[in-house]
Amino acid sequence: MADWVGGFKTDYRIANRRQSAIMATSFHNTGTAELYVSSKTMFSKSFDAKYMRIALRLAERARGWTSPNPMVGALVVKDGRIISRGYHRRAGEPHAEAVTLEKAGNKAQGAVLYVTLEPCSHSNKRTPPCTPLVIESGVKRVVVAMIDPNPHVSGSGIKALRKAGIEVTTGILEAEARKLNEAFVKHIATGLPFVTLKIAQTLDGKIATASGESKWITGEEARTEGHRLRHMNDAILVGINTVLADDPALTARIPGSRDPVRVVVDSSLRIPITARLLTRTVSAKTIVAALPHAPKVKMKKLIAAGAEVIVTRSKNGRVDLRDLMRKLAKRNIMSVLIEGGAEINASACKSGIVDKVVLFIAPLLMTGRDSLCSIGGTAPETLLQAFKILDITTQFIGQDLMITGYIEQKSRVRR
Repeated sequence: MADWVGGFKTDYRIANRRQSAIMATSFHNTGTAELYVSSKTMFSKSFDAKYMRIALRLAERARGWTSPNPMVGALVVKDGRIISRGYHRRAGEPHAEAVTLEKAGNKAQGAVLYVTLEPCSHSNKRTPPCTPLVIESGVKRVVVAMIDPNPHVSGSGIKALRKAGIEVTTGILEAEARKLNEAFVKHIATGLPFVTLKIAQTLDGKIATASGESKWITGEEARTEGHRLRHMNDAILVGINTVLADDPALTARIPGSRDPVRVVVDSSLRIPITARLLTRTVSAKTIVAALPHAPKVKMKKLIAAGAEVIVTRSKNGRVDLRDLMRKLAKRNIMSVLIEGGAEINASACKSGIVDKVVLFIAPLLMTGRDSLCSIGGTAPETLLQAFKILDITTQFIGQDLMITGYIEQKSRVRR
C-alpha cells in the first residue's frame, strides 16, 4: 500500500505501524491518554498537510484559466492511498470536487476528501453546488484548506457537511491556499482587482536610455517569465506613452497561454487608430480609459475599431486609477498586471492600487541622470512615506534576478 507523496514513495502501512508503536510507548511511559491523543493529532495533521500540498499543486495547474472562479484542487484518499485526484480547469467546467469524486466512484465510500477551498453550496452559477455531491459520495471526512470568502458560501458548505454527519477539518495549509487565490480573495473582499506591478530594470533602477531605447534590458528567460505573468492575469495595463513609444501588442507569447485584456490609460485619447492594440486580431479585447473631456469623435472611432472606452473620474487632471480598478472589477477582471513606464508606475503606487511588485533586475549599470528611472513622479518628503515591501522572495531567471514582494498596507494609506 504505497503511493507517491511530495516526490517520495511512502509505504503507509509501515508508517502507520511505526507511529502506532511511538504512540503506544508514549502512553505506557506517561500513563495518560493525553499524549496519545496529542501524538495521534500531530500524525494526522502531518499527513493532512502532505495530501493538501498535492491538492494545491493540482489547483496551480489551472492558473490563468479559471477566472473569475478560484483555482481549486482535490484528492480522495482511502487507507493511505490516493484513489483519485482532480482540479477545476476553467470557469464553467466541473469543479474539483465533482471531477475527483466522479473518478473515485464507489471507492469514495468511507474515504477522505482533501480540497483546497470549501465546497460550494449555492446554485446561482453555471455549475451545480458541490456540497450535495460530497454528501452523496459517502466520504467520511473532508479536509479543507480555507473557508470560501464568497458570501454566498462562507461556511455554509462546511455546515451542511457536518449536518450530514461528515467530519470536517479546516485550516490545513490555509496560508498557502490564500496565496494561491490572492486575486480571488481580494476581489471578493473589496470589489477591486489584485494588482501586480511588473518592472524590468538595470541594477541602478533604469528602464530606458535618454533616447528611449529599452529592448532588451533583461534576458530571454526573464522576458518569457514576463509573458507567463501576462497569462496569469486577467488584464495588462499600460500608459499612453508606452503605446506611443513602443506600439506593443501586449499578448502572452508562450505556448498554451491566453491573452489578457489590454488596458490603456489615455486621458485625452491620443492612441493612434493604427496602433497594434486596435488592428492586430487577438482573442483579448482592448479597453481605453479616458476622461470625460476626451474627444467624442475619437471615442466613436475607437469603438468602431473594436475597442471599449471607459470614462473615469479625474484625479489631478489624469485618469483616476482607483475608479478605473472599480470599473474593471465590475467586468469580472480580478487581476491586473501593470507594465507601464515611469509615470504610470508612480501613479499606480501613489494611488494605492498596487498589491504586489515583481522586479526583474538585469546585471547592467546604465548610469546617466537623463536615463529613465523605473518609477517617476515626485519624491516623498520623508522616508516614512516610502513604500515598504514585505514577504520578499528572490530567484534567478537566467542571468536576471527576480524579486517579488507585497506592498505594506500601511504604506498605501500613508500616501
